[in-house]
Amino acid sequence: MGKLILEGDFSLLKGKNIAVIGYGNQGFAQASIMRDNGLNVIIGNIKDEYYKKAEKDGFKVYEIPEAFERADVALMLIPDEIAPEVYKSVEGIIMKKEGFILDFASGYNVAFGFIKPPSTTDVIMVAPRMIGEGIVLLHKEDKGYPVLLGVSNDYSGKAWDYAKSLATAVGAIGKPGGVAVMSSFEEEALLDLLSEHTWAPILVSAIKAYFDVVTEKYGASPEAAILELYASGELAEIARAMADVGIFEQMKFHSTTSQYGQFTRAEKYYDMLKKISEEEAEKIWNGEFAKEWTLEQLAGKPVLNRLWKKYTESKLSYSESSLFKVLGRKK
Repeated sequence: MGKLILEGDFSLLKGKNIAVIGYGNQGFAQASIMRDNGLNVIIGNIKDEYYKKAEKDGFKVYEIPEAFERADVALMLIPDEIAPEVYKSVEGIIMKKEGFILDFASGYNVAFGFIKPPSTTDVIMVAPRMIGEGIVLLHKEDKGYPVLLGVSNDYSGKAWDYAKSLATAVGAIGKPGGVAVMSSFEEEALLDLLSEHTWAPILVSAIKAYFDVVTEKYGASPEAAILELYASGELAEIARAMADVGIFEQMKFHSTTSQYGQFTRAEKYYDMLKKISEEEAEKIWNGEFAKEWTLEQLAGKPVLNRLWKKYTESKLSYSESSLFKVLGRKK
């Protein structure tokens, strides 16, 4: 089991200039919490609506190269697909700064070699297992949240200490519910991508298959099917119960009919789904998926765009839109 860390402090970061690169979901959350903790935080962003939002929120905001020039520590909180290009624009600046601390919230680009920081840099990872909005809500309740920590390069000999310190500074550990797991860039990339390649798409497929069968073959109303599947909020409550008491303990909240149906069908599907998981894990681990996704981006994302069109023009999507308008969830 990976070592669990519940407590920490951010004394190592006091007096340092910390640049948060990207003021999106994670950038806003982590920058705000670090500022609340009394640390020196600036924002690096291109001049867009997020740049203006950061200024409005009271941060000193700079174009990304200048933010790196001013910083001792930088948090790369931008999407994986644009991070390599952004990194290239500041690589020369980083190379001149011996002992610079470069943090990533995702292991992807370092794990697969799309970003290769210089050996004179401490390269760390503090990867929240939660969206930025959730982090902010927990911070307001003085609660922590889970993160994975990693070190790709330990130039100073204190890289792990910096990772723990940053995890504390962004509100993850040192509070009720907070935990950091000592991990690696490679492990984080595998775990994150495998979620996106297995249970998440399987859930989407299962919901769509269920909807198509009951509405097309058995004449069930689309509204009733969508409410049963997820729109009632029951699915979210089940997920919350899993997080609170465990995947099997939460089964006790269901009827025995439900328990029997779920366990017996889990047995039916397990071997097939394990095989899919094994195949997808291998493609991630050996770099095959990273190559596939890079080529897709270079081609202008034709597969992604086609699938967006296919799913958003489906009967399920149209029926959901109509239902959500009636419920006041969509204008």
